[in-house]
Amino acid sequence: MVEGSMTQGAGQGPEMRTPTVRDFRVPAYVHEAGPYAQPPGPHPAPPGPYDRPAEPYDRSAEPYDQAADPYTGPAEPYVRSGSYAGGPPHGEAGVPAADPEGYTPTERDLPVINRGDTVQMPVDPETGQLPQPEEGPGPLYVVGDVHGYLDELVSALHEKGLIDLEGRWAAGTSRLWFLGDFTDRGPDGIGVIDLVMRLSAEAAAVGGYCKALMGNHELLLLGARRFGDTPVNSGAGTATFQAAWLLNGGQKTDMERLQDHHLQWMARLDAMELADGHLLVHSDTTAYLDYGDSIEAVNDTIRETLTRNDADECWDLFRKFTKRFAFRDDGGAQAVRSLLETYGGSRIVHGHSPIPYLRGEVGSEDGDNSPPLAIEEPHVYADKLAIAMDGGVTMAGKLLVQQLPLDS
Repeated sequence: MVEGSMTQGAGQGPEMRTPTVRDFRVPAYVHEAGPYAQPPGPHPAPPGPYDRPAEPYDRSAEPYDQAADPYTGPAEPYVRSGSYAGGPPHGEAGVPAADPEGYTPTERDLPVINRGDTVQMPVDPETGQLPQPEEGPGPLYVVGDVHGYLDELVSALHEKGLIDLEGRWAAGTSRLWFLGDFTDRGPDGIGVIDLVMRLSAEAAAVGGYCKALMGNHELLLLGARRFGDTPVNSGAGTATFQAAWLLNGGQKTDMERLQDHHLQWMARLDAMELADGHLLVHSDTTAYLDYGDSIEAVNDTIRETLTRNDADECWDLFRKFTKRFAFRDDGGAQAVRSLLETYGGSRIVHGHSPIPYLRGEVGSEDGDNSPPLAIEEPHVYADKLAIAMDGGVTMAGKLLVQQLPLDS
């Protein structure tokens, strides 16, 4: 079993080690000078929800943050020696450096996961919108990791009847939660943020809501913009947010288009929330327990940490929220219960860890060249107490949008 969506250089603790397939290419701009400061205005308007980047985007060339994989990577963050510790993957004079020991990027071919029984809300064929209850809140939906795949997000939201053909909110009093990780790896992370911000306003205007949680990639992008190449104490030496952002799929176009209102929006996101008995979080980790014994305390503590603007504190926060797989294998169900007993709820719903890796259904080093196959449904596990929502869109998987509750 191997893991995807790993965050390089973030210091995740290993439990097991298993082989993975090498399929990693570093984008050319990694070798350019950084950090990328926002150029003086005026800035062009971001593209609409159906606009594609000016240049074709090659999904096969995207980096995948696997180096500190808790199964294949070191227990502590990989730290390069020399004056640019923790820097991008190139050595002196731009000569490519060797991969760290244990670095095994993952294979993009995914298995089929059988469709389960789910609660579906049919769209009205005449209005193209979801039917609404006569009173009370509308149905609850969650969205897994988007990672800059704006077109896939628009398609998935429209398929569920949450937006119309123009990309406008069409779900009335429905409630929609994004589980974090809007940027990095995919072509248009800023476009994703702009869409979510706009849908939030449109949903609120008609009695629904569209809200979002903080993912580890939001912490990473905030750190790269705020601290750049400032050295931070990684626990095993020094690293930098800028280097970690590049290693983990940071897109130069996102950094160039990042504006103050995007930064403020990300910094104010909650880390966890309770909705209809579902404890919503981004990461499948128990690290939330380090920040408070209530949902309000956790959210306040994390916001205060970001407000202090201390590079080492922010790095420690980022590092903890890259941890994963606490709910899998022996003791996983008990780890879920520890969070539910502390924060409430009867089930945890999370993103962060792609379903193929949670299930252990990936290619092997023996040369499995089967075509990529889409994940179709969320994954219910840990004694049916946890629901995983990351379908692996960065790996040619599916961007999942799911109505809750989910029948197991």
